[in-house]
Amino acid sequence: MTTPRRREPKMRQETIQRRQDILKAALQTFGSKGYNKAPLTEIADQVDMTHAGILHHFGSKDRLLLEVLSYRDQTDVAHLADQHIPDGIELFRHLVRTAILNSERAGIVQAYAVLSAESVTDDHPAREFFEGRYMTLRGEVRHAFDVVCAQHRVTDRTTIDDAAAAILAVMDGLQVQWLLSPKEVDLARTTEFAIRAIVAGVISPQPSVLDEPAAEAAPAPEPFVSLGDSMSLGTPSA
Repeated sequence: MTTPRRREPKMRQETIQRRQDILKAALQTFGSKGYNKAPLTEIADQVDMTHAGILHHFGSKDRLLLEVLSYRDQTDVAHLADQHIPDGIELFRHLVRTAILNSERAGIVQAYAVLSAESVTDDHPAREFFEGRYMTLRGEVRHAFDVVCAQHRVTDRTTIDDAAAAILAVMDGLQVQWLLSPKEVDLARTTEFAIRAIVAGVISPQPSVLDEPAAEAAPAPEPFVSLGDSMSLGTPSA
Protein backbone atom coordinates (compact mmCIF):
# COMPACT_ATOMS: atom_id res chain seq x y z
CA MET A 1 0.00 0.00 0.00
CA THR A 2 1.42 3.34 -1.04
CA THR A 3 1.86 5.89 1.72
CA PRO A 4 0.15 9.19 0.77
CA ARG A 5 2.43 12.19 0.38
CA ARG A 6 2.49 14.65 3.21
CA ARG A 7 1.07 18.04 2.30
CA GLU A 8 2.76 20.02 5.02
CA PRO A 9 5.01 22.11 2.73
CA LYS A 10 2.01 23.24 0.69
CA MET A 11 -0.03 23.97 3.78
CA ARG A 12 2.89 25.85 5.29
CA GLN A 13 3.21 27.99 2.16
CA GLU A 14 -0.52 28.71 2.20
CA THR A 15 -0.26 29.77 5.84
CA ILE A 16 2.68 32.06 5.11
CA GLN A 17 0.78 33.68 2.23
CA ARG A 18 -2.31 34.09 4.41
CA ARG A 19 -0.29 35.82 7.09
CA GLN A 20 1.26 38.10 4.49
CA ASP A 21 -2.20 39.08 3.26
CA ILE A 22 -3.33 39.85 6.80
CA LEU A 23 -0.22 41.94 7.51
CA LYS A 24 -0.72 44.01 4.36
CA ALA A 25 -4.37 44.62 5.21
CA ALA A 26 -3.53 45.50 8.82
CA LEU A 27 -0.78 47.86 7.70
CA GLN A 28 -3.24 49.76 5.56
CA THR A 29 -5.97 49.82 8.20
CA PHE A 30 -3.69 50.83 11.09
CA GLY A 31 -2.21 53.53 8.88
CA SER A 32 -5.55 55.05 7.95
CA LYS A 33 -7.30 54.75 11.32
CA GLY A 34 -4.61 54.25 13.92
CA TYR A 35 -4.23 51.23 16.14
CA ASN A 36 -6.96 51.98 18.67
CA LYS A 37 -9.67 52.83 16.14
CA ALA A 38 -8.92 50.03 13.69
CA PRO A 39 -11.23 47.04 14.31
CA LEU A 40 -10.01 43.55 13.58
CA THR A 41 -13.28 42.89 11.78
CA GLU A 42 -12.34 45.46 9.12
CA ILE A 43 -8.97 43.81 8.59
CA ALA A 44 -10.67 40.41 8.43
CA ASP A 45 -13.15 41.62 5.80
CA GLN A 46 -10.31 42.71 3.52
CA VAL A 47 -8.89 39.20 3.42
CA ASP A 48 -12.21 37.32 3.48
CA MET A 49 -11.70 36.00 6.98
CA THR A 50 -13.45 36.21 10.32
CA HIS A 51 -12.29 37.99 13.45
CA ALA A 52 -11.53 34.57 14.93
CA GLY A 53 -9.45 33.71 11.86
CA ILE A 54 -7.20 36.72 12.44
CA LEU A 55 -6.72 35.70 16.08
CA HIS A 56 -5.93 32.14 14.97
CA HIS A 57 -2.92 33.45 13.02
CA PHE A 58 -1.70 36.16 15.42
CA GLY A 59 -3.26 35.48 18.82
CA SER A 60 -4.18 39.06 19.67
CA LYS A 61 -4.50 42.53 18.19
CA ASP A 62 -1.38 43.65 20.06
CA ARG A 63 0.62 40.80 18.57
CA LEU A 64 -0.69 41.62 15.11
CA LEU A 65 0.50 45.22 15.56
CA LEU A 66 4.02 44.13 16.45
CA GLU A 67 4.09 41.75 13.48
CA VAL A 68 2.95 44.60 11.23
CA LEU A 69 5.76 46.84 12.48
CA SER A 70 8.34 44.12 11.87
CA TYR A 71 6.90 43.53 8.40
CA ARG A 72 7.16 47.25 7.64
CA ASP A 73 10.81 47.29 8.71
CA GLN A 74 11.55 44.32 6.46
CA THR A 75 10.34 46.30 3.46
CA ASP A 76 13.13 48.84 4.07
CA VAL A 77 15.85 46.26 3.49
CA ALA A 78 14.08 43.85 1.15
CA HIS A 79 15.95 45.27 -1.85
CA LEU A 80 19.38 44.87 -0.23
CA ALA A 81 21.52 41.86 -1.08
CA ASP A 82 21.90 40.65 2.51
CA GLN A 83 18.75 42.39 3.75
CA HIS A 84 20.77 44.33 6.29
CA ILE A 85 21.47 48.05 6.62
CA PRO A 86 24.98 48.86 5.32
CA ASP A 87 27.68 50.69 7.27
CA GLY A 88 29.83 53.78 6.80
CA ILE A 89 28.98 56.20 4.00
CA GLU A 90 26.79 53.53 2.38
CA LEU A 91 24.37 53.81 5.29
CA PHE A 92 23.71 57.47 4.52
CA ARG A 93 23.26 56.64 0.84
CA HIS A 94 20.86 53.88 1.88
CA LEU A 95 18.81 56.39 3.88
CA VAL A 96 18.53 58.63 0.82
CA ARG A 97 17.47 55.66 -1.32
CA THR A 98 14.91 54.75 1.34
CA ALA A 99 13.38 58.22 1.07
CA ILE A 100 13.15 57.78 -2.70
CA LEU A 101 11.48 54.39 -2.17
CA ASN A 102 9.10 55.84 0.42
CA SER A 103 7.93 58.53 -2.01
CA GLU A 104 6.33 55.68 -3.99
CA ARG A 105 4.62 53.93 -1.05
CA ALA A 106 2.52 56.45 0.83
CA GLY A 107 0.51 53.75 2.61
CA ILE A 108 3.53 52.27 4.36
CA VAL A 109 4.84 55.72 5.26
CA GLN A 110 1.46 56.72 6.65
CA ALA A 111 1.23 53.60 8.79
CA TYR A 112 4.68 54.25 10.25
CA ALA A 113 3.94 57.92 10.93
CA VAL A 114 0.63 57.19 12.64
CA LEU A 115 1.84 54.26 14.74
CA SER A 116 5.11 55.90 15.82
CA ALA A 117 3.21 59.01 16.94
CA GLU A 118 0.63 56.90 18.79
CA SER A 119 3.36 54.92 20.54
CA VAL A 120 4.24 57.84 22.85
CA THR A 121 0.84 57.58 24.55
CA ASP A 122 0.39 55.75 27.85
CA ASP A 123 0.39 51.94 27.71
CA HIS A 124 0.54 51.78 23.91
CA PRO A 125 1.52 48.25 22.82
CA ALA A 126 4.08 49.57 20.31
CA ARG A 127 5.94 51.88 22.69
CA GLU A 128 8.64 49.35 23.55
CA PHE A 129 9.06 48.48 19.87
CA PHE A 130 9.68 52.10 18.86
CA GLU A 131 11.93 52.78 21.85
CA GLY A 132 14.10 49.85 20.81
CA ARG A 133 13.91 50.74 17.14
CA TYR A 134 15.14 54.30 17.64
CA MET A 135 17.85 53.15 20.00
CA THR A 136 19.07 50.62 17.43
CA LEU A 137 18.93 53.09 14.54
CA ARG A 138 20.76 55.80 16.48
CA GLY A 139 23.46 53.27 17.29
CA GLU A 140 23.79 52.23 13.63
CA VAL A 141 24.00 55.84 12.45
CA ARG A 142 26.54 56.68 15.17
CA HIS A 143 28.70 53.76 14.09
CA ALA A 144 28.46 54.86 10.46
CA PHE A 145 29.67 58.31 11.52
CA ASP A 146 32.57 56.69 13.39
CA VAL A 147 33.58 54.84 10.24
CA VAL A 148 33.36 57.92 8.03
CA CYS A 149 35.20 60.08 10.58
CA ALA A 150 38.02 57.54 10.71
CA GLN A 151 38.26 57.52 6.93
CA HIS A 152 38.43 61.32 6.81
CA ARG A 153 40.69 61.60 9.87
CA VAL A 154 38.15 63.58 11.85
CA THR A 155 39.14 63.54 15.52
CA ASP A 156 36.35 65.71 16.98
CA ARG A 157 33.37 63.42 17.24
CA THR A 158 31.44 65.28 19.91
CA THR A 159 28.56 66.02 17.54
CA ILE A 160 27.95 62.43 16.42
CA ASP A 161 25.18 61.66 18.92
CA ASP A 162 23.30 64.83 18.02
CA ALA A 163 23.78 64.21 14.31
CA ALA A 164 22.45 60.65 14.54
CA ALA A 165 19.29 61.75 16.33
CA ALA A 166 18.88 64.69 13.94
CA ILE A 167 19.01 62.52 10.82
CA LEU A 168 16.25 60.24 12.13
CA ALA A 169 14.18 63.22 13.23
CA VAL A 170 14.53 64.93 9.85
CA MET A 171 13.52 61.80 7.97
CA ASP A 172 10.44 61.16 10.10
CA GLY A 173 9.43 64.82 10.21
CA LEU A 174 9.71 65.23 6.45
CA GLN A 175 7.54 62.15 5.97
CA VAL A 176 4.76 63.81 7.96
CA GLN A 177 5.06 67.05 5.97
CA TRP A 178 5.03 65.07 2.73
CA LEU A 179 1.96 63.09 3.73
CA LEU A 180 0.12 66.34 4.48
CA SER A 181 1.38 68.27 1.43
CA PRO A 182 2.80 65.87 -1.17
CA LYS A 183 2.75 68.52 -3.92
CA GLU A 184 4.69 71.04 -1.86
CA VAL A 185 7.29 68.78 -0.21
CA ASP A 186 9.64 66.66 -2.31
CA LEU A 187 10.38 63.85 0.11
CA ALA A 188 13.41 62.43 -1.69
CA ARG A 189 15.09 65.74 -2.51
CA THR A 190 14.61 67.38 0.88
CA THR A 191 15.75 64.24 2.70
CA GLU A 192 18.93 64.10 0.65
CA PHE A 193 19.54 67.82 1.27
CA ALA A 194 19.18 67.39 5.03
CA ILE A 195 21.35 64.27 5.25
CA ARG A 196 24.08 65.88 3.15
CA ALA A 197 24.05 68.94 5.40
CA ILE A 198 24.19 66.93 8.64
CA VAL A 199 26.98 64.65 7.40
CA ALA A 200 28.96 67.67 6.20
CA GLY A 201 28.44 69.32 9.58
CA VAL A 202 30.17 66.38 11.27
CA ILE A 203 32.90 65.67 8.71
CA SER A 204 33.83 69.23 7.73
CA PRO A 205 32.15 71.73 10.05
CA GLN A 206 32.14 75.36 8.91
CA PRO A 207 31.44 78.59 10.77
CA SER A 208 27.72 79.33 10.84
CA VAL A 209 26.01 82.65 10.33
CA LEU A 210 24.01 81.71 13.42
CA ASP A 211 27.19 82.29 15.43
CA GLU A 212 27.63 85.86 14.17
CA PRO A 213 26.77 88.60 16.66
CA ALA A 214 23.34 90.08 16.22
CA ALA A 215 23.26 93.48 14.53
CA GLU A 216 22.50 96.37 16.85
CA ALA A 217 18.96 97.57 16.55
CA ALA A 218 18.50 100.97 14.90
CA PRO A 219 17.21 103.72 17.21
CA ALA A 220 13.46 104.10 17.20
CA PRO A 221 12.25 107.05 15.09
CA GLU A 222 10.69 110.08 16.73
CA PRO A 223 6.90 109.88 16.86
CA PHE A 224 5.30 111.65 13.91
CA VAL A 225 2.08 113.57 14.36
CA SER A 226 0.37 114.90 11.27
CA LEU A 227 -1.37 118.23 11.07
CA GLY A 228 -4.67 116.46 10.94
CA ASP A 229 -3.79 114.53 14.10
CA SER A 230 -2.84 117.74 15.86
CA MET A 231 -6.12 119.31 14.99
CA SER A 232 -8.06 116.27 16.07
CA LEU A 233 -6.30 116.28 19.43
CA GLY A 234 -7.44 119.83 20.03
CA THR A 235 -4.10 121.57 19.38
CA PRO A 236 -4.87 125.34 19.08
CA SER A 237 -4.54 126.70 15.56
CA ALA A 238 -2.63 129.88 14.76
